[in-house]
Amino acid sequence: MTDRKVEQARADRDVTREELAETLDALGQKLDVRTRAGEKVDETIDRAAKQVEKTVSAPAAEKVRTGAQAVRNNPLPLFAAVLGGVVVLRLLLRRRHSHRKQGEAC
Repeated sequence: MTDRKVEQARADRDVTREELAETLDALGQKLDVRTRAGEKVDETIDRAAKQVEKTVSAPAAEKVRTGAQAVRNNPLPLFAAVLGGVVVLRLLLRRRHSHRKQGEAC
């Protein structure tokens, strides 16, 4: 093999390695679900704040953004509140359903 062909093969190898590294980085970013979900949440928060700002005022939009970020940083209280609401709703529906059954039985 001539020196020119060896150099060309090395150059091709280096280009292929760079392309492979870029492809692997892109795949890694696509597979990083947690980061992508966080980015989606940030986009949604920004959209909601802009919508509030159009409707109400800039300070109200900033409060929405601050509240949303607080929930994003610590979602446990919101999750607990939603879970509690679901449990209460379930109990109320069950109670209402049992009262209807008793009314039909009489």
